[in-house]
Amino acid sequence: VQLVESGGGLVQPGGSLRLSCAASGFTFSSRAMSWYRQALGKERELVAVIPSAGARRNYADSVKGRFTVSRDNAKNTVYLQMNSLRPEDTAVYYCYVAFGGAGYWGQGTQVTVSS
Repeated sequence: VQLVESGGGLVQPGGSLRLSCAASGFTFSSRAMSWYRQALGKERELVAVIPSAGARRNYADSVKGRFTVSRDNAKNTVYLQMNSLRPEDTAVYYCYVAFGGAGYWGQGTQVTVSS
């Protein structure tokens, strides 16, 4: 299983970024995918979850209305569109999948929101 995040960077408050997570080594279309983030000195927290199929997606209260999770099963990729970014969104963002009794993480991508 391999999860590779990309798209992070430095952005000003109010700006936007789109993160991508390219997955391989499992049947991507059959698995729910999640985005987590971890700010310096804080615990890792769940940001968004997208099921394998259907429209029901879940978001942390802190990002509702600003972030959108989506997936392209043909490309084995999950995305996180982040709008109206705030300094408190600064963190390393991770892609995550769980199956077969195990969880798998990507290496993370740094998002820094600062003027």
